[in-house]
Amino acid sequence: MQIIEHSIIGTRSAIVRLRRPGSHLQIVLFPMLHVASPQFYTAVAERLRQCDVLVVEGVSGRSVLGWAITVTYRVMPANKRSGLVADTIAYRSLGVELINPDVTTAEFARGWRSMPLRHRALMWCAIPVVAVVQFFGGTRRLLSPEVELNDLPSARDEMYADSEFAEHFARTFGGERDERVLAALAELIRTRSAERIDVAVVYGAGHVPAIVRGLADRHGYRPRTAEWITVLEA
Repeated sequence: MQIIEHSIIGTRSAIVRLRRPGSHLQIVLFPMLHVASPQFYTAVAERLRQCDVLVVEGVSGRSVLGWAITVTYRVMPANKRSGLVADTIAYRSLGVELINPDVTTAEFARGWRSMPLRHRALMWCAIPVVAVVQFFGGTRRLLSPEVELNDLPSARDEMYADSEFAEHFARTFGGERDERVLAALAELIRTRSAERIDVAVVYGAGHVPAIVRGLADRHGYRPRTAEWITVLEA
């Protein structure tokens, strides 16, 4: 299943609706990107207002580590010629019940410190380089095939999956955070399956494959329909 698609018309994100027999509760996945066209965030916000519960990503609190990691994409809108903006949605102002099951900055920092020092040093060295590349080439990257994402690992993913760095990276940036959102969804499924409600899961596209697999394996939810929203036009 395609989550982020690239084509000659631009880059699109798939809003995926999941259902399971015997449950009225439906889950709607919104694969997000940290930066996109303003129209993308407007379109997402309009659809979120129609949902009943929002389960939203977001590490709570502030830290130097968080600032450094996010600067790699925050520099993209700083280049005004890009036409890109950071996520502009004020989720708490949408008038919809909101749940934020993500980790805190302290919890994220503990996961970061669990990575071997050489891997952390490598990432600290890479951050300035990545930031410069993103500033000058952010639009080009968003309109390239490398942004494509599926629920199954690509050949490139499989090539690097067994590396020690990839293992630690996935555990720190995915692992616990993916388990948190799946636990929140499990509780909603347990307590509110009899209600006819749409539960929106608003998470970075990179988290979506793990969420799809977890919902299928643990709760029997399967993708049924999808709607494409343009992230950025070519």
